[in-house]
Parts: sequence; structure tokens; C-alpha cells
Amino acid sequence: MDALDLPLIWSGLIAVAVMLYVCLDGFDLGIGILTAFARSDTERNMMTATIEPFWDGNETWLVLGGGGLFAAFPLAYAIIMPAFYLPILVMLAALIFRGVAFEFRHKAVREPTRRFWNGAFAYGSLVAAFSQGIILGGYIQGMTVEGRDFAGSAFDWFTPFSILVGLSLVVGYVLLGVGWLILKTEGDLQDFARKWGRRSLIGVVIGMAMVSLATLSIDPKVTQHWGISMSAIDMSKAVFLLPIPLISGALMFWLWRDLKTKPRYDWRPYLLSVGIFATGFAGLAVSLFPYLVPFQVDIWDAAARDNALAFLLVGAVVMLPTILLYTAYVHKLFWGKVKEGDGYHG
Repeated sequence: MDALDLPLIWSGLIAVAVMLYVCLDGFDLGIGILTAFARSDTERNMMTATIEPFWDGNETWLVLGGGGLFAAFPLAYAIIMPAFYLPILVMLAALIFRGVAFEFRHKAVREPTRRFWNGAFAYGSLVAAFSQGIILGGYIQGMTVEGRDFAGSAFDWFTPFSILVGLSLVVGYVLLGVGWLILKTEGDLQDFARKWGRRSLIGVVIGMAMVSLATLSIDPKVTQHWGISMSAIDMSKAVFLLPIPLISGALMFWLWRDLKTKPRYDWRPYLLSVGIFATGFAGLAVSLFPYLVPFQVDIWDAAARDNALAFLLVGAVVMLPTILLYTAYVHKLFWGKVKEGDGYHG
């Protein structure tokens, strides 16, 4: 293990866990938001039926990401958590309330009660998604650190930039939800999803452009990473990183075409949406690397001792493939289109 850069490996594992959470739980949060616009209870039930076998398992990756940060990078965890106590608590409360509503909405007999739980599921999804965006925006803009402790206020995260990132992530999750609905449904509901997909894609294009430009102004280190300065452009860096925005633009154009006309393969819009998120994630990694607490503490300074990281890595090598295999098995087991009447029967 001595020859391995264990902090770098663990930062990669946590990044993978976060990306998997965004791509998997992102689509069911997006569908939760879309249920607020369903045209009937039947349509709403079909939407929730597409995520019923997967939604609770998808949240496993959030636990792995947070647990991995706590175990492998205790200094970063000790700084980041106090900086975002309030939005994290709001996010967790929304996820819990959303989970309760998912079950209770099927049990409701009276119309007012059913309407309440339907709203709780939709707005719980919205609040959870927006809270995650607020946390991400606050994380990107950095935290006030003195020595090895967070030294800012409880509301440092509440800025125009974090609100912009929060709104952009909500729209991005809706786009993932649209891609999932196109994969899992057909007919009128698929047409409904395609219409909302075009709207959300426009929002994603605007949101990614605004967030990207705003991120460049946060700290000089970001522009240095991209090879940009007020006086010159470092072409050796800029040319190497240029494929990231170019691939993102190509994926957006391809997805727009698929949303305008029925694609040959119904799985393609979802994978294209995931690809757009992946390019955004790659751009964020370029902007922030090697800092785990932007722009104060890097991954090596924040890491636990190598012997602890090595011990944890043994467990991760066993656990992560097991979870991936289980996730793949569940998706294979419930593969196919959702029909009217499918869903919860408890």
C-alpha cells in the first residue's frame, strides 16, 4: 500500500459515490418534482411506479459519500459539516418527509388527505434537490477557515451564487427524471416527459453557462486551472481542457434532437442527461482540484493516516462492487415499461 497515493484514491472513490448518487437519486427526485405537474392521479401513480423499486436504494450512495468523507478525510468533514448544518438538516428532513409521503399517499382514502401527501412528496423532492444545490454552491465558493476549524457564520452559504446553483440543480434533476420517464413509459406520459424535457434542457443550458462563468470569478486558482488570466490564455491548458465544454455542448444538442422527435432508443435521453452531468462534474473537478475544502485544505492535508486509509480501502474494495452488483440486479429485475395499474400494492 505504501506505493499508492491513498488520499488521491479515496478522493476518487468519494467523487464516484457522489456522482452515482446524483445520477441515480437525481432522477427519482426529478420525477418527484414532476408529479406536481401530473394531469391525473393515474399519471402520477405511473410516475411513482417507475421509481418504486429503486428510490430508497439510490440514497445508499449519499450515505457512502458522507461516510467516506468522515472516515477518510476527518479534517475536511470537521470543517464542511459546521459550515452547512442548516441546509444539511433541511435536506435530510425533506428526504425523510418525502419517504413517508411516498408510502402514505397510497394509503390515503379521502381526497384532501391524498392531495396533502401528493404535495408532500412533490415539495419534499423539490426542497431536497434545492438544498443539495445550496450545499454545492456554498461548497464551491469556499468557507472561512482559521487554523483547522470553520470560522464563518451559520449563513455564509446563503449567497446569490448558491441560490443559482440550487435552482440549476433542481432543473438538472428534472431533466434526469424526464430521461427516466422516457425510458420507463410510453404513449401520453412519454410525450408529457418529452415536453418537460425540452423546457428543463433550456434551463440546464442557461444554468450551466451561468454557474460556469460565476465559478471562474470565485478564486484566481480556478482560472489558473483553466489556463485563463486577464492578460493571456495558456493554450497548453486551455486546449487540453476544451473537450469538456465541447462534449457537453454536443450532448445537449443531441438530447434536444431526441426530445423533439421520438428517439430510436428510449434509453438514450437518460444516458445523454447523465453525460451532461458528468461533463459538469468533470469541469467542477478541474476547477477545484486538489482542494477538498476550497481553496484552503487539499486532499493530502485533509486525509487520515495512511494505515487507516489502507484498512478502509480493503472494506471499500469488497463493499462497492457488492452494492454495484445489487443495483445492477435490481435494475435488470425491474427492466421494462411501466403500464397503467403498475406500482404500489401494499
